[in-house]
Amino acid sequence: MEVKSNMLRYRGPRHRVLNRIKELDAFNKVQDVCVETSPLGGTLSIIALILIFWLLYSEISYYIHSNLIFKFSPDTDLDAKLKINIDMTVAMPCALIGADILDSTNQNVFAFGELKEEDTWFELSPEQKLHFDSVRHINSYLREEYHAVSELLWRSGQSAIQGSMPPRLVEPNRAHDACRVHGSLILNKVAGNFHITVGKSLHLPRGHIHLSMLYGEESYNFSHRINRFSFGDQAPGIVYPLEGDEQYTDVPTMLYQYFIDVVPTEVDTTFSKIKTYQYSAKEHSRPINHHKGSHGMPGIFFKYDMAALKLRVSQERDNIVQFTIRLFSMIGGIYIITGFVNSLIQMVHGMFAEKTKHGKR
Repeated sequence: MEVKSNMLRYRGPRHRVLNRIKELDAFNKVQDVCVETSPLGGTLSIIALILIFWLLYSEISYYIHSNLIFKFSPDTDLDAKLKINIDMTVAMPCALIGADILDSTNQNVFAFGELKEEDTWFELSPEQKLHFDSVRHINSYLREEYHAVSELLWRSGQSAIQGSMPPRLVEPNRAHDACRVHGSLILNKVAGNFHITVGKSLHLPRGHIHLSMLYGEESYNFSHRINRFSFGDQAPGIVYPLEGDEQYTDVPTMLYQYFIDVVPTEVDTTFSKIKTYQYSAKEHSRPINHHKGSHGMPGIFFKYDMAALKLRVSQERDNIVQFTIRLFSMIGGIYIITGFVNSLIQMVHGMFAEKTKHGKR
């Protein structure tokens, strides 16, 4: 069986077909003779495009960052653990001091870990001093202006000023005169007391004691420098008030006390989603003099307590439909205003040209 098919074939020149296809257009075009070009129109078009791109960038950035919502609610997560991060230097050799944490349950929290003690020098090298001064000045500014820059910190995703202390390039030719205490511990989420005082600690069934009677008061020096003191993991927008703090004293039996209120914080923003903690701190210092009625134990004490409320930081965005409509209306508005300005300037220019023409006559 033979099957025949009839097909239409164009036998003419192919370039004519291609030209016909190129001329096909579903949209009517304005003829070139009806379009009037001018330097003013081109300039306004360029300005309109620049303005549109700038507004688009601003609107999209605002939509991504959106509005921040700070909401307090009762903290019911009582079984959670509390992470504490410490890096500080005390102007006494490590052999003379002891660092301990005791929580409100009288549990020795060093069962969860141990802070490292490293002999060093209290005087900083030029590179280390430059680093610490920058941390201190910036963090001091953030503490003083926190009410003004908090939105900026949360929106930009900036964390508190961090960075490890750079190593010494040249070590001093003298014995170590300070101790660096640093590390992280996972604690119970209850009130506690982290302290550094004279003498190594001796743990007892209900607490511990420091063997300070083995050393004379002339060897005491509780000048200290705090490079890091925070709770939980690092998160954008949180300022840690004690970082960059530095205290000098000539009184051997000085007592430094820091009273800290820890607030559980849940961060759910564009840049991070994390559970962490922020805190506020109050400082108090006084010399210990039993003859004048100023009793106590010389040392550095950080007494922290947990807040009953937790803070949740989240972001609220507009509906995507509303955002799209706003973008299109903005672009259309710019084109309308640009055309109106162009027509107005052309009209004024024509009026002046007509007057000038009549004046010459």
